[in-house]
Amino acid sequence: MTNAELQLLVEEISIQSFRRPFLHKAYFNPRLRTTGGRYMLGSHDIDINRRYLVEHGMNELIGIIKHELCHYHLHLQGKGYKHGDQEFKELLKKVGGPRHCSSLPGGNTRKRFVIYSCSKCGLQYKRRRKINTKKYVCGRCKGKLRFDKEIVLDDGES
Repeated sequence: MTNAELQLLVEEISIQSFRRPFLHKAYFNPRLRTTGGRYMLGSHDIDINRRYLVEHGMNELIGIIKHELCHYHLHLQGKGYKHGDQEFKELLKKVGGPRHCSSLPGGNTRKRFVIYSCSKCGLQYKRRRKINTKKYVCGRCKGKLRFDKEIVLDDGES
């Protein structure tokens, strides 16, 4: 499916389900990783994650489009467009859109931790990302930090 075909599909769903036209752009955004779609408040455009179409099919894509169109139409009408707003929940239920999209298969279930310790007092620091040990010092005694080890846990073990 191309961006032009996606644009036509979004316009069609907007008319059928919401009885309102979609007057902005809809396109696939390859940078989206953890979400099925995104409504942009400033430009009123809708980004869609192509992987949901590939992995879950057309029904999942239509559900994501309905969800994002709920944000779109409520925002333009000045009504509650956020996930927690009652108007959003009611419109989503009315048009049959999903509250959340399905998860993508093969997601990253590995967790990485980097362990540093202070060379002066021995305090250990557990971090998700590597840090520059020349730039940072121990928060307790201002001693030098040193890299100890990197731990990779599978299946979300802590």
